[in-house]
Amino acid sequence: MTGPGLKEGSIILFQYVDLAGFLRSLESRYDGGGFEARFDGSSVIGFQGIEDSDLMLKGDPETLRRIPWAENLYRILSMIHLPSGERYNRDPRYIAEKVSKYSVEEFGLEPLVGVEVEFFIIDSLDVDTSTPEAGLGYSLTSQEHPWETNSVGEVKKAYHSVEPVDRLLHYRLLLHKYMEEVGYSGLEVTHHEVALAQVEAEIRAGSPLVIADDVITLKWVARALAEAEGKLALFMPKPVYRDNGSGMHMHISLWKGKENTFVDSEGGLTQTARSFMAGILEHASSLAALVAPTTNSYRRLVPGYEAPVYICWGYRNRSAMIRVPAYDDASKARIEFRTPDPSSNPYLAIAATIMAGLDGVRKRLDPGDPLDKNAYTLTAEERRRLGIKMLPKSLDEALDHLESDHEYLKPVFDDDVIEAYIDVKRKEAELVRTAPHPMEFRLYGGL
Repeated sequence: MTGPGLKEGSIILFQYVDLAGFLRSLESRYDGGGFEARFDGSSVIGFQGIEDSDLMLKGDPETLRRIPWAENLYRILSMIHLPSGERYNRDPRYIAEKVSKYSVEEFGLEPLVGVEVEFFIIDSLDVDTSTPEAGLGYSLTSQEHPWETNSVGEVKKAYHSVEPVDRLLHYRLLLHKYMEEVGYSGLEVTHHEVALAQVEAEIRAGSPLVIADDVITLKWVARALAEAEGKLALFMPKPVYRDNGSGMHMHISLWKGKENTFVDSEGGLTQTARSFMAGILEHASSLAALVAPTTNSYRRLVPGYEAPVYICWGYRNRSAMIRVPAYDDASKARIEFRTPDPSSNPYLAIAATIMAGLDGVRKRLDPGDPLDKNAYTLTAEERRRLGIKMLPKSLDEALDHLESDHEYLKPVFDDDVIEAYIDVKRKEAELVRTAPHPMEFRLYGGL
């Protein structure tokens, strides 16, 4: 595949993703040959040391697309190789490839994944991290409503709102158009989410690699489109105090040929589905370090804002960490994992979630009874009696769990990858932990 209109002299953006999930790019003029470029791996988060820094990008021809908002410009997602030609074990795309191969070879099951990505479209973001006098403050502005006047009652009115209350329809329609041209699958549904200035974009289901590619593409397109509209796309899990945060819910099923192994002949959940859920529940605390991987993630994972806090499952229960959405035919039976957020590296988050579920299938774990109550309203005694534990309350706590519980990630994740990832995230957590917080000035400034 060479892409429509690609000819010698065209500029190609070689894009790849680092361990933390940041999209990176270099530009190269197409010479009519293959798609290769070399780069310095020591300058990339979580990659090589300076003493052994050379890495190589090999563009994946299946991902080559013309960029619709630019002239004679293309993008290609790349696979990372060592100078010897071997695949690079810390390449997130490689990890997403390996999880599908592992699932098929070891279990005879093919994962199908869909995601809902939530994010904010704001007019401006002002951040001051340089002067102690400012209290490391920030401010957001949106044309939809002044943030400071929000109340819980007002916030709920934003869900599925229409023009003129909804000021983001034009943006979402352009997002559909560009994703159809640049992505694999395109978007299935978009709408205004619960919070003011918040968007949800649902990506059509596919393989782990395809969907992770589409999530990365969505974030890139959303930011470029917002910039062109004089706005900012913000994928932080919790940018607004006392308002809903942004999740990246995963919808997962396992298939054997054309058979959805999550549903039986009577329309109920199979043991495979139950064990898959049980594996995710079993490893939820360590999994959090990969699916909710920022310090800001744990500002979202608090009671009352439709984000999961308790490790449990239920049917159609949005207060549970895993829910089973209603389905009207076998092809739509799936589980929805609600802990992930869009700050995660989608390749690692999707692969790790599948590995946790498959560990449950291997061990034939059982998730117990579904929760049919609002988890946020349970008393401590009720949670103890039901055996419901809480997710970690901080990134540091989640990383502690990942250090002690990561065998289930092998062989898709090497020890080297896990160690490098934890090191990157420990440094992030330390940076935030040692910086004064604006609320501290409010609480302690008068002492």
